[in-house]
Formats: sequence, structure tokens, C-alpha cells
Amino acid sequence: KAFLHHTVHLSCHFPNSQKIDTNNLIIFWQKDTIKVVHEVYYGQEKHENLSPEYINRTKVDMGKWNLQLLNAGVEDEGRYQCIIMQKITERSTEVIHKSECSLHITANYSQPEIAELHSGELKPNGYLNLSCSSNGGYPEPKEMTWLISYENITHSTTAHMDVSQDAVTKLYNVTSKLNILVPTQHHTNISCLLHLKEQLGSLVSVPLGI
Repeated sequence: KAFLHHTVHLSCHFPNSQKIDTNNLIIFWQKDTIKVVHEVYYGQEKHENLSPEYINRTKVDMGKWNLQLLNAGVEDEGRYQCIIMQKITERSTEVIHKSECSLHITANYSQPEIAELHSGELKPNGYLNLSCSSNGGYPEPKEMTWLISYENITHSTTAHMDVSQDAVTKLYNVTSKLNILVPTQHHTNISCLLHLKEQLGSLVSVPLGI
């Protein structure tokens, strides 16, 4: 897992126990078995075969064999393979190591924010019309819930969540709406909670006091 726009370190796990000279090796990184991400050909960087989106964005640490991928974006998610070949004769090579890893990108959502959609004063028996929004995150969140608290009681309600994805950045914006009768008996705090996926926790809004 890596944060959006950070540098990612992908491991090759090549022990090189025989201490083979890098001038006798071809180190080849590819993505989803079709895109060439990085190539070191007998000690020399080779650029002709690289997929355009990886030009000037990768480095290989020849001591640890790891690949550094700069400025990671959502489109970099996927499976990466590290393949190492050894020169046997002038014309032949053999694969001596192959390993694979998967990359998942995370981008932080903004703190959820509650907005009041109704106009004018709140009246008893009227309706409270609220929305809650959070922007610029990845991956797509799980759900949004509303917490309605008064005295020592908290009610939780899961509302429909509208999700949109930016065509360029691939980041998600989410909004949920709540429509309830205006609380008249007690001072009430209303918060909204965004539940994220993959053990990323949740984000809570500043409570709205009614």
C-alpha cells in the first residue's frame, strides 16, 4: 500500500547468493504482464521498451534490487513482476529469479462536512434537511452513517451515499443526505461518519447542534 503522490518501494526479493556481477544480468520490471516499467540490460539502463507513463519515474536499487516508483497515481495500481535473467552464453540467457507484488493506492478523504439544505427558520413539526460530503479520497469508501445524539442516547442510521469519481484524478467524492423531523424535546447533536475500506478506519464530521 502507498499514499497518492508518494514514492513507492516495490521489493524484488532476489538474494543473489552467488554474488553474480550485475553486468551479467538483465533486470526487468513489468506491470500486469504487459507494460515494461524498468529495464537494466547488463548493467546499463535501457529505455526503448518502457511504457511512456514510466519514463523518468523509476529507479532500481542495485544493492537491494528494489524498484522505486516516483509520484504514484491511482493508475499505477496493479500487479508488478520482477524478472532477473543471467547471461549463459553470448546469445542465451536463463531466468534465475521471478517475484511478484501488488500495489494499492490510498488517498485521504477530507473531513466529512455537514451542510444545512433547508432555508429559513427551523419550526416544530418541520423537517431538518442535511447533507454530508467528503472529497478527494481513494479507494471508494464503504458507507456513510449519521449519528443522532440527545441526552445519553445515540441513534445510528445508514443513508444512501452518492459517489462520483473524477475522470482525471480517479479520486472519489461522496455525499449523503438526511431528512428528519426537527428535534424539539432535547438539545440534539448530529454527526456524520464515513467508513473507509481495508482497515483504514473512519472519519467523523464536526457535530451540528440543534
